[in-house]
Amino acid sequence: MIETQTVDGRALYRRISWRLIPYLFLLYIVAYVDRVNVGFAAMDMKRQLHFSDTVYGTGAGMFFLGYALFDLPSSMMVRVVGTRVWIARIMITWGLIAAGMMFVGSPLSFYVMRFVLGVGEAGFVPGMLLYFTYWFPSHERAKAVAIFMTASSLAGVVGGPLSSALLKLNGLGGLAGWQWLFIAEGIPTVLLGISVLMVLKDGPEQAGWLKPEEKVWLADELERDRRLYGAAKHHSLLDAFKLPAVWVLAAVYVILQIGVYTVNLWMPMILSRLGDGTGADSSLIARYSTVPYLLAAIATVVVGWSSDKWNERRGHIAGCMMVTAAGFAWAAVAHNVTVALLAFCVASMGLWSMTGPFWALTTRMLEGAAAAGGVAMITMLGGVGGFTGPYVTGRLRDATHSFAGGLYGMSALAVIGATLALASGLRRKKLPMDQGLPEGVGTGE
Repeated sequence: MIETQTVDGRALYRRISWRLIPYLFLLYIVAYVDRVNVGFAAMDMKRQLHFSDTVYGTGAGMFFLGYALFDLPSSMMVRVVGTRVWIARIMITWGLIAAGMMFVGSPLSFYVMRFVLGVGEAGFVPGMLLYFTYWFPSHERAKAVAIFMTASSLAGVVGGPLSSALLKLNGLGGLAGWQWLFIAEGIPTVLLGISVLMVLKDGPEQAGWLKPEEKVWLADELERDRRLYGAAKHHSLLDAFKLPAVWVLAAVYVILQIGVYTVNLWMPMILSRLGDGTGADSSLIARYSTVPYLLAAIATVVVGWSSDKWNERRGHIAGCMMVTAAGFAWAAVAHNVTVALLAFCVASMGLWSMTGPFWALTTRMLEGAAAAGGVAMITMLGGVGGFTGPYVTGRLRDATHSFAGGLYGMSALAVIGATLALASGLRRKKLPMDQGLPEGVGTGE
């Protein structure tokens, strides 16, 4: 029998974090850049290809239809073939498709390529979130997931200046700047996808850098956590669909995604229109757009730390949603770039910072096929939100010649999301098994 009394849990979690999160963080950054770089390319693409706001909004949102349709089957494949092989396949596929966006020349080709890009990337985020459940019990998970999720906001910090530089290559080699953007941001994804086959392990049992006693200790902690919070009772795929809290959280996530992609895909254009009114200086706007993402990354880590410290999820999610509502309402009345930028900073901080407590709450309730299916179902429905936000904003802009209607609508949805978040958890009494958990752990939801 392997002795585990000498294992320092805190030190082990720190070592796991340093081993896993920086690399997974890098993978998610390139995923997000490939997903939203069309927002930086939009101003030049629209002008050169003569796309209306409705065409752009529809094409931008088509990604999420492809993603939604294939997210669940792709996520289940993670459990069949293993995280390492399937994540590598996903990244190589979407990297090639992302680079192929350079061939877009008509509304139809724009719609098709964005849809296929969504199909290629389907399963990546659920696969990563499921992967965290193999390494961290739920009371350690919000902080880990929050740090990982900052990649989606820091992708804007990285993507803004990078896109700005690539757009300046306009005319080089006979290609437009936006074509260079897609090529240069797609190829690294393929290379990183290949690296996954050599770097990533399917779980702790394959990790050669863990001692035998650490593997046993970690397995015991994860099993204890699953029994404590009910995940052990919800392990089949059908369980994910039968649990009411999962559907409530899915509705919250739809609202989150509508907001996130309203920021990602329309903020550069909104700032541009409030600038000189022509949308001419796309590279300058790309640099402005990094500020909300940087502040969102900081807020994400702070909220994730707070959520783990107090082992509280629903209140943190609701609070973040209310901050989001205030930010979008402020953006709707902004009449210059500075005020609009500040408003988007507030909205972005609220949106991204809720991801840590949100996924910690969701993955606490489920395990096995139920966890894979539940996370995939939520992200699949979130894909509908990702399509709805850009599409409706584009339609409203063409119909009213103003972005205010879409921004006010997002603010109202965020208030609804806060209300749903507070109703998403099931109260339970403190159990004897709670004894011995870290301070503050045991009754949080």
